[in-house]
Amino acid sequence: MTGKDIYKIWAPEGAKWVEWVRPVPFIGINEKFEGYKIEDFTIPNINYIKEEIKNTAIIIDLPENESIKEGIALAKIGFRPIPIYNGTDEQKGVMATVDNKVIKIGLIKGAIELEKIKISKTAMPAFLLDSNRTNRFKMNPSIFDNSWDIYAQDIPSAECFLENGTRKILIRGESIQKDLKKILYKFQEKGIEIFLVDRFEKIEKIKLKKNKSFLQKRKC
Repeated sequence: MTGKDIYKIWAPEGAKWVEWVRPVPFIGINEKFEGYKIEDFTIPNINYIKEEIKNTAIIIDLPENESIKEGIALAKIGFRPIPIYNGTDEQKGVMATVDNKVIKIGLIKGAIELEKIKISKTAMPAFLLDSNRTNRFKMNPSIFDNSWDIYAQDIPSAECFLENGTRKILIRGESIQKDLKKILYKFQEKGIEIFLVDRFEKIEKIKLKKNKSFLQKRKC
């Protein structure tokens, strides 16, 4: 499969929320993509969703392709996984702060699994992120910094969620990272409830506190 083929599987025509699927990681994927034959792609069991949730969106913020595996698991119980990865690749032979190749491998393997699953075109979304995206640690100057942040324009607005009946957002991860907090604080202000689901699948309602950095405008 080519990157375009895989993209179409993740963003099928006519399905809700798929306009948010980021095309960046699909560029450069082809039938000869290095790592395509990696076999280990075990789909986890989901235990933190006990019953049908009609008004809840999920943001999965786990490292590398763990979010993709969990996205497939959620697809099996009725959610639409939406990959919103936005990292760039390093040049061949160069070390980088974030491993995006493993994301591409996950998207390939995930597409194969996703084709087997029937998902409602109006299914609630599960947005997929790499929690390593903000890794900016450089052991030496030669390491390529391909870290990235998520911004408000990368996911639907609070108004969009509310218009579609979404009243709760579950964050699946160790914590809520700074870039995501900036977005979710404004969601909270609009009346959307925020919950954190940790590694042990414990669900906790989160009250985000105001931070001066949330109000700072980005410079040109």
